[in-house]
Order: sequence, then structure tokens, then C-alpha cells
Amino acid sequence: MTTLIETPTPEELAKRIARFHDLQPMSIARELAWVPQAAMDIVYARTIMPVILEETKNPFGRTAPIFGAAGMTMFISIMPPGQGPCLHSHNDTYETFMVLEGTIEYFVGDPIAHRVTLGKWDVFSCPPRVYRGFRNVGTTDAVQLTVITGLTENRDDVSMPHAIAEQVAREHGEKVLEAFKTIFTFDPPRPTAR
Repeated sequence: MTTLIETPTPEELAKRIARFHDLQPMSIARELAWVPQAAMDIVYARTIMPVILEETKNPFGRTAPIFGAAGMTMFISIMPPGQGPCLHSHNDTYETFMVLEGTIEYFVGDPIAHRVTLGKWDVFSCPPRVYRGFRNVGTTDAVQLTVITGLTENRDDVSMPHAIAEQVAREHGEKVLEAFKTIFTFDPPRPTAR
């Protein structure tokens, strides 16, 4: 059987190219511009610039230079020293991180059971249904490439521990928490051991 090989038109090829200098912050940041930066810093890296998105609901918005790549989502994150997102889980997908600049500490588990610090070109691939968070532990901005993969209909599979919902409500109010609930699922409280 012969495989049909095609050559894209210039217009088709242009839709498959993302130039770094043209990347824009995720559209969710614009939609939630009323939310204090300190609240956004709890759940997101300071700056997230989508490179590839699927045309489906996801926590990174609806704006990217490339759409559709066999279910892959890709973005670049920039975090100032001390900043990075809280514990969260991608419940149906793998999330793979490559440090492009700086030093990032990843923490895994709830309660946190593992910590690993990675530097430039190091990679951490986190499987589904595992709480993970990370933070820039360096003295300059950290830059990270994130790739999310997995056979799923959407990228709306992110959940966070109940303690994060409590923190957001306590520090930023119920209105901010309700806005985040339209993007993420907050898991119910875990039973405490007696």
C-alpha cells in the first residue's frame, strides 16, 4: 500500500509555525485580569505563553499560534525567583517539563513526598493523577517548556487539593475562588487519619 505524502501550501505551513517573539500570554490571563496577581501566582506560573493548543476547553485559554498536534499541548512558562504554581494534578494526561533557563524545584505528593531540583536542559515527566507543583529556586527568571500529552478529549483535566481552594478563599476571597472553579476542579478534603 502506498502512503500519500503531501506538501502543504505556504498558508498551511504558516499555521504550523510559532515564532518565539510572536508568542502571547495565555488568554485566561486577560480574561481574569481583575484577579490580583498574587492570586494568579498561586495557581499559574507568572507568564504562560501557549505554543500549541487543541481547540477544546483547557486552563490555558484559546489563543496560540498552532492548533492541533495529535492531542499535544505545549507552552513556555516564565517564573521570577520564588514563584511557581501550587500542587495540581493532570488527571488524564502526562505533563513533561524541560528547564530552558534557571533552576526549578519540583515537589510531588500531598503531603509532599519528593522534591527534586532541575537545571537547564533537565526534564521531569509527571504521569497522570499525581499532585505536582514547582517553584523557581534560582536568583533570575526561570524558563520552562511544558508539553502535555495523552489520549483525551480535552485538556480540562486539572485538579488541585482542597487546601489550595481554602488558601485562595482566605487570601483573595470567594469571588476569586469561584473564578478559578470555572477553570479547575478542587478536590474534596481528604479524610484525616485518627
